[in-house]
Amino acid sequence: MNPNLAKLHPYPFQKIAELYSDVTPIDIPMVSLAIGEPKHKTPEIILDALRDNLSGFSNYPVTAGSIELRTSISNWLSRRFYLADGVLNPTANVLPVNGTREALFAFAQAVVDDKKSNAKIVMPNPFYQIYEGAAFLSGAEPVFLACTADNNFIPDFDQVSADTWNDCQLLYLCSPGNPTGAVMSEAQITKLISLAEKHDFIIASDECYSEIYFDEDHPPVGLLEVAAKIGNTDFKRCVVFHSLSKRSNAPGLRSGFIAGDAKILKQFLLYRTYHGCAMSEPIQKASIAAWGDEKHVKENRIKYRLKFDAVLEILKPVMSVEKPEAGFYLWPDTGMDDEIFTRDIYAQKNLKVVPGSYLARSVNGKNPGDQRIRLALVATVEECIEAANRIAAFMK
Repeated sequence: MNPNLAKLHPYPFQKIAELYSDVTPIDIPMVSLAIGEPKHKTPEIILDALRDNLSGFSNYPVTAGSIELRTSISNWLSRRFYLADGVLNPTANVLPVNGTREALFAFAQAVVDDKKSNAKIVMPNPFYQIYEGAAFLSGAEPVFLACTADNNFIPDFDQVSADTWNDCQLLYLCSPGNPTGAVMSEAQITKLISLAEKHDFIIASDECYSEIYFDEDHPPVGLLEVAAKIGNTDFKRCVVFHSLSKRSNAPGLRSGFIAGDAKILKQFLLYRTYHGCAMSEPIQKASIAAWGDEKHVKENRIKYRLKFDAVLEILKPVMSVEKPEAGFYLWPDTGMDDEIFTRDIYAQKNLKVVPGSYLARSVNGKNPGDQRIRLALVATVEECIEAANRIAAFMK
């Protein structure tokens, strides 16, 4: 067996199950804010496209995806991130993937040269655990950069040594962040593109929460958007990952894409050809419909705004919690051990949350998730309000 498998940590939800193993919760209906799985209705335009193209399951799909899908994605990227006409080549700069979780993991396996000594992958801390697993199984060492209130939950890249940057082959970004909701600025991204050029590493920007934000006039900035603004219209060393899971409430569709540097995507396509992960024709047709429509995305944002406003009105008087810049998570400071909080509120209020320390790693004795919990506001407004009231009662 691959010895690097032994380095993998249990997934947070496995650890939570163990934490609950000897707990019998109070006999009231359970409410969960634990899993970041969108619960809003999948738009009919997606379901209609699936139903209308079921015959496509009789054909083998091609790994690169249809030109219609890649063009649809390219057009959406250009509209959303203000890219000039012709900057993106649908054939060279876009590659459909079966959900970004799979692609974020596979990408490291394709781009990391483990024959080079001290290969490193730099990532935020807390983080989406796929980044860490991808690092270990690619043969690289994960380097964790703490995201705390002191740095507005954005990694302090100035604290990274030149030696670490020289060893870095891949930098995972997550903006808007999971679980913090922090959004990187144009200046911060510009600086990272310069560092990637200087030290020869690839930036992989996970932007899966980019379409859930609160100010319609100020959507989160993206990596390709910044690259184009500073003249890097080849998107050299820059790739982004997007998904329909959060944007379009279609987590089971397993549809997303990677876009950016054409030379990198060409090699990643070669890898994926052997990986056996082509997207079926009905899923492609449904994805084309989704990327071409913004009405359902705006309606989705309205629903999240209503939930955040209602929940924060209840929670702010009883705990330290702030509205994030984007995304659908809250990241409150409980003022107590996060494992104890998670266990006790399940026992006393039949409410499920995620301990913050399970989403991060301790570095030099400090875990940036300590005393924090992650709340995913994905349930109905009524359920989110009920959950907030249970938390408030528990805190009191």
